[in-house]
This record gives sequence, C-alpha cells and structure tokens, in this order.
Amino acid sequence: VQLVEYGGDVAHVGGSLRLSCTVLGGTFETLVAGWFRQGPGKEREGIATITESTDHTFHAYSNAVKDRFHVSTDDAKITMYLHMTKLKPEDAGLYFCAVMDQNDFNGQWPDPSSSSDLVVWGKGTQVTVAQ
Repeated sequence: VQLVEYGGDVAHVGGSLRLSCTVLGGTFETLVAGWFRQGPGKEREGIATITESTDHTFHAYSNAVKDRFHVSTDDAKITMYLHMTKLKPEDAGLYFCAVMDQNDFNGQWPDPSSSSDLVVWGKGTQVTVAQ
C-alpha cells in the first residue's frame, strides 16, 4: 500500500486543523494506522493510533496530544483523519501517517528511527503554528 497525507497548513495558537491520510491499494480495515510527527530538531514521535475491528475501534494517544487531538477513519476505511484542536506552538512539525499489519502489531510501534520493514510511511504534511 501507499499513503498520502494532506491538509497541512498554517494555523494559529488555539486554533484547529484537520489532516487527512489516504491509503492507496488497500484499506485500513486490516491495518493498524497511526499519526507521527517530527518537530524541528526533534525525533519522530508517535501521537495517535487507531485500530479497527469488526465490533469496536481502538484509539490511543500520546500525553502530548491527548484530549486535544482525535483520530478517525471514514466509512470506506480509505481515509484517516487527525482532528487537531487547541493547537500549541510545540505542535508544529512534519506530520506523517503510517500503517502496519495488525498481525505484526504487538501493542507498540517499532522505533521510527529503526526503518522497520513492517511499517509503511507517507511522505508527510507540514503543520505550522503561528502566534
């Protein structure tokens, strides 16, 4: 599969933004999907994960974005969204979506710096937070 992110833009502190990630060549139904970000001079960090099953949806968030960001997918399970609210300056960075097979996921994403073959990455979309 391939992933394409879009929706990155300039937003103001306290504002909102919605990022999208479309999966090409598959759907999110059998995948664990997540959002990561990399701020200037920082390592890539995972911020949100979503896993779909037939009877429930599992979400997980990092402490940095919990209660401010929300991850969801569309009904067709082709597009994943990151709804970002109450933006802070430290939310600025390059945002990536990623997926891996649910059968390979043990509850934690591989270290983003490890270049794991199990994870498919998008190219990223830039978020700027202005005062």
